[in-house]
Amino acid sequence: MNMKKWTTAVITGTVAVSLTACGGGTGASGSGASETADPGLKNDTTPVTIQYWHSHAEAQMSGLNDMIEAFKKKYPHITVEPVFQGAYTDLHKKLQAAVAAGDVPAVTNVEVSALPNFADSGVFADLTPWIKRDQVDLNDFSKGMLQAYAYNGKQYGFPLIVSTSVFVYNKTLLDELGVQPPQTWDEIDAFNAKVTKKENGKTIRYAFSVPGWDTWYYDPWLVNGGGSILTADGKKAAVDTPDSLRYIQNFQKWKNEGHMHIGYGKGASDNMRQMFLKGEIAMVQHTSAMLKMYRENANFEVGVSFLPGDKQRTSNIGGAGIVMMEGAKDLEKEAAWKFIEFMTSSERNIKWAESVGYLPTRKSAINSAEGSEYFKRWPQYKAVFDNFDSVTPRLQHPAYPEFSKHYMEVMGELALNNQDPVPLMKEAAKKMNEVLADYE
Repeated sequence: MNMKKWTTAVITGTVAVSLTACGGGTGASGSGASETADPGLKNDTTPVTIQYWHSHAEAQMSGLNDMIEAFKKKYPHITVEPVFQGAYTDLHKKLQAAVAAGDVPAVTNVEVSALPNFADSGVFADLTPWIKRDQVDLNDFSKGMLQAYAYNGKQYGFPLIVSTSVFVYNKTLLDELGVQPPQTWDEIDAFNAKVTKKENGKTIRYAFSVPGWDTWYYDPWLVNGGGSILTADGKKAAVDTPDSLRYIQNFQKWKNEGHMHIGYGKGASDNMRQMFLKGEIAMVQHTSAMLKMYRENANFEVGVSFLPGDKQRTSNIGGAGIVMMEGAKDLEKEAAWKFIEFMTSSERNIKWAESVGYLPTRKSAINSAEGSEYFKRWPQYKAVFDNFDSVTPRLQHPAYPEFSKHYMEVMGELALNNQDPVPLMKEAAKKMNEVLADYE
């Protein structure tokens, strides 16, 4: 555990956040239940109240309330109090403050890239003992989705609201042009030539757009090109190696040729969406969670394609998982485990995913009759599930949220100022190494 970094995070303002009183069940204070799930508590029906801290948007609350109501019917002795704690960054700060105060919720959301830092600091409980006790079939989850909520060989959580980045495209337009979304990097130049539209040397329709405002969108490009963010031992930056630079050099080429749009800066996400809906971009890389919005607002047929591959073909997991807090009391932990298992169960997976606009996570649910009906309603998601095990975790390193800012700035310089990314990426690697030195 890097106590220096964890302590700094708590000191820099988060302890001042006011805390909601956390659910209080009976039982001894946390007694190392992460080492062994007490089988004596499995059938205990002592009334217990737990809090579930979350970042679910308003549109997801109906689905969440339905799940909590169904959970109450199954476990009438357990009361779950959902507590909205703002966006992921706000939630994470409040979790830090709760840990410092010794007054934590039993169960919480955690955004996927933040899990390693919390897990490395001993904040989350290892679910492995409960998984083994209740014989949960982990093979029923997508491999990558499950790995995203594991760290250093321990399973800290399960995927709950899961997305991945995909290409959302104007199917009506591409059908008229007689082209398909590129499936490999080698197909991109031909796609660009047929789809980009220019007048008087100025692009009036870009072939595609990639968001520059979040490394989540272009980390897969880096990896698919054969590169890596860090060296194999995780101690040094590798974003400046020849293979790691391939994607951003291609981005520079495609941008300079007028084929590619890169969204960056204030309002970039909304601007990209509007350009796509107005026909000024033929295909946009975006989170799969936005598919409903695109379908409802486009005056053309919307298609979805998995990211094109090169040396590899992956896309990263986004969204949030559900985890148990190590500092909760034993009876609260047992209740939290039952809630986690219920929320991520195969029986409710399709209904939950559709109610919140995220992806199903259970293979048995996807392959069920209910799953078949789901794909009739959402045929666009087939592109994701045809590549189900190629949806992989983000780089898992406690310092990722800190050091990734440095190579994100390189994308900003390319997008806004058309700067050569190669020397900038070499400078970014130096800054990353300074951050990484603090974690050795």
